[in-house]
Amino acid sequence: MDKKALFAKISQKSSFLCVGLDTDLTKIPEHLLKEKDPIFAFNKQIIDNTIDQAVAYKPNTAFYEALGPKGWESLHKTLEYIPKDVFTIADAKRGDIGNTSGLYAKAFFEMMDFDSVTVAPYMGIDSVKPFLAFEDKWVILLALTSNEGSQDFQMLETKNGKPFFQEVIEKSQKWGTPDNMMYVVGATRGEKIAEVRKLVPDHFFLVPGVGAQGGSLEEVAKFGMNSNCGLLVNSSRGIIYAGKDKDFGKAAKTEAQKLQTEMEILLDKYCK
Repeated sequence: MDKKALFAKISQKSSFLCVGLDTDLTKIPEHLLKEKDPIFAFNKQIIDNTIDQAVAYKPNTAFYEALGPKGWESLHKTLEYIPKDVFTIADAKRGDIGNTSGLYAKAFFEMMDFDSVTVAPYMGIDSVKPFLAFEDKWVILLALTSNEGSQDFQMLETKNGKPFFQEVIEKSQKWGTPDNMMYVVGATRGEKIAEVRKLVPDHFFLVPGVGAQGGSLEEVAKFGMNSNCGLLVNSSRGIIYAGKDKDFGKAAKTEAQKLQTEMEILLDKYCK
């Protein structure tokens, strides 16, 4: 999916919601455990109930990899079920030497047909470039995350007097373009979102941290939105685990609708 198609979907649904499919067997409703494929049965209901609000779905591959071959099968079935005009993100955080990255790229883009994959930039251009060789596919580069340990490296001052995350963003712009590279920017740092937006005015951001992690959607839009929206805001636990009984799908829909309603207002306010 290219940038124009993604923005068209955002405009159509008046939403920039990404639903994180971080599906945990220990947290899904107990009645689903009787299903042949409990993970897919859960994901199917989440998708059915949020498809009117979601412009993207983001399975975190760790939740599927941990289950071995059955988990990969559940992930494949989930991907097949998501409508083709909805953006898909493999939250895999890959990043390795060039030939290995090329195989990761082939796995997620050719074999599984994801639209995008999250990539760690720590090993530099040769670990990222293979992902950028695929037409109409996206690298979502880790830039500024909201986890506690992000302070260990991302905020360190470099010899140029800039924080390390800023160096990563500035250098990586030479690798990709606003048409094939996005950045992960955590929602819990409003002023930092503004800093990143100044550095990359035209790129999309994948923004985790809204909902269960306490990030403010209003702040994200105020500091991060551009004329093409430029945002995919992810909510995982706050939506998919909103309900714990047989009506969990309806509970997920209610939470997705709340976010979409706010997003519609924010698009009108800030997407100019």
